[in-house]
Amino acid sequence: MRPTAGLPLTWSADSQVWDMGCSHDYVIAKSPGRVPPPPVQQDAGVWAATQGAVHGRQTMVQISVQGRSSTAVVLKALRVRVVGRGTPAAGSAYAMDQGCGSELTSRRFTVNLDADRPIAHRGNGTDGKSAEPAVHFPFRVSAEDPEVLLVDATTQTYDARWYLELDWSSQGRNGTIRIDDHGRPFRTTGIKGMPRYWYGTNEAGSRAWVPYEG
Repeated sequence: MRPTAGLPLTWSADSQVWDMGCSHDYVIAKSPGRVPPPPVQQDAGVWAATQGAVHGRQTMVQISVQGRSSTAVVLKALRVRVVGRGTPAAGSAYAMDQGCGSELTSRRFTVNLDADRPIAHRGNGTDGKSAEPAVHFPFRVSAEDPEVLLVDATTQTYDARWYLELDWSSQGRNGTIRIDDHGRPFRTTGIKGMPRYWYGTNEAGSRAWVPYEG
């Protein structure tokens, strides 16, 4: 959690989240023979950083928010800010598909980064088994009642750089939290038409990155 001085809440954000704990693509400007085996999700941040990897097609950001006391903090709105869109990054797509697990219970939002003005649309939450009703702002958090928000942002067309803004209010005070990738915008690139690989068994019977079929 980030206990920002003066704020009535703490928060943290993790952009290395895979769909259902298993499905994700990274774009890397390296040949398959130079890319190490895929990590488990918990090690994805370090693995992606060492490979210069960019999220391919989808970035899922899990935001944990909690009040610093029993006093309620009202979360009023979640906005998307796109700061740049260019042609998709060069490289190949590497799929992390390794067998699915489950997701944490979360309030889910979907974002189409290809839209002229992307909006965080309400979606059904998930606990890995069944859908929960879509969240409607505003809602409340406190020290005893935290929330987890899951933002699922996708692009088919661009190399997009973007961040989120979360508005809050408490006891007559109002503010906005910028949620980004450790001070930098999140980055998501389209993968349409790229070579795509997954980690399987090659013709020689060895474990390696092999062309993705399907």
